[in-house]
Amino acid sequence: MVELHNPVVVDLPLRGEWTVERTPADRLPSHGTDALGMRYAYDFIRTDDRNGTRVHPAGRLRWLLIGGRTRDCYGWGEPIHAVLSGDVVHAVDGEPERRWLHPVREAWCALRTARSFSTMAAVDARRIAGNHVIIRSDQVFALYAHLSSGSVAVRPGQRVSAGDVIGRVGHSGNSTAPHLHFQLMDSADVQRARGIPCAFSRYLVRRGGSLEHVQGGIPNRRERLRVTP
Repeated sequence: MVELHNPVVVDLPLRGEWTVERTPADRLPSHGTDALGMRYAYDFIRTDDRNGTRVHPAGRLRWLLIGGRTRDCYGWGEPIHAVLSGDVVHAVDGEPERRWLHPVREAWCALRTARSFSTMAAVDARRIAGNHVIIRSDQVFALYAHLSSGSVAVRPGQRVSAGDVIGRVGHSGNSTAPHLHFQLMDSADVQRARGIPCAFSRYLVRRGGSLEHVQGGIPNRRERLRVTP
């Protein structure tokens, strides 16, 4: 496990049960790059209890052959909550989502975008993050990315409190399935931002068939977390 020193402890941005797909506890940088402040970023997806990472109710063969509707994925449309009180400094909405999700196509699109990082003089945040919100709390900036089109519920300059709903989970930008990409960084300018390590104040985690309480934790990859209101 990667050790993170002096992480900022915040609330989890989701409610209910979620699977951790990417985490700085697994590797650093968590997404394979320090660009765009992503060093300590997390990805959260919603899955069912079948073996593997099943984000959609379709059977395995159907999923691999034809995919399924984006809005039928388990996590799509779930509310996203502010992890800290602060001021909205950036809010983007209206970026489209693909209505039909095919795993091979989504993976190819994500790979193509990732390869283009090294050739883009200035990365287009909309292309990567899709619909997204950045909220400032003192010198910490929280980024919530890949929100559903039309779901962003805040505007720049607005004051929000921890726990407020700021949007809903979607599939916009560089996304392979509906999920929430979340990170803390030291600037609202993603071109020069550096990531800030982050832990979560309280949650339950499935371990050995039971639920354990965790406080100030950094979840591991593929752990199933549960957060109650």
